Amino acid sequence: MPPLAREVRPGPRPRQVINEHAMLETVPDDWDLLPPGDAALSRRIKQDGPTLTVIELKGRKRFSRGIWAPAARIAALRAALELERQDPSYQRKLDAGRRRRAAAQEDYAVDFKAAVLRYLAFDPAHRVEAETLALLVAEHATPVGSGTVARTQRIPLEARAEAATIAWLRHQTTGYDSMAIPREKGRRREVRRMLAQRSVQLLARYRSGAPIDRAQCPLHRALAPWLPTRTIG
Repeated sequence: MPPLAREVRPGPRPRQVINEHAMLETVPDDWDLLPPGDAALSRRIKQDGPTLTVIELKGRKRFSRGIWAPAARIAALRAALELERQDPSYQRKLDAGRRRRAAAQEDYAVDFKAAVLRYLAFDPAHRVEAETLALLVAEHATPVGSGTVARTQRIPLEARAEAATIAWLRHQTTGYDSMAIPREKGRRREVRRMLAQRSVQLLARYRSGAPIDRAQCPLHRALAPWLPTRTIG
């Protein structure tokens, strides 16, 4: 028997999917497609019985196209959830959950900024630049749903901080976003690796405590809008 909660790809026709064996599969006649958007209902549908979650892949990104499940079960769970949502205790539970998540997100942002600061390890002469850069990287990388490396749990916090910093520098201190990169396998990865080496060299200057020509430094120019006036040369 196949697993109850299965992941499939969109098929060529409305009620067809490509299953985990790369074979065409027809959705049962008594099933409906639950559109994405209601996370609570989607979770209950998956937990309650057999489902086909339709995921479309575009590059490295995954997009949900809905969940196929028995129509009667979708209707029953939707009605039960609507009734539950009318209970004042449900809203209190939601509010409490939001507060917990907000507190956890704030704590993570603080921890992530500290990890970025440790990775930067700038000389004390460049403390302001380090604080500013760490704050900007954390603000960009840590929000829920940002899709950045900071949100993954697959690598340690220190590695996330390093990768997020290098990514920020790639977009803010190089011409990466406007580069015309050939569509050749491995070419974009090669360009990113080259730019990462430049970023590491740039950070090394701030770590050494050597004087910085602020007018020519791409990092200082990127940070300038957020730096105190006294540090801008």
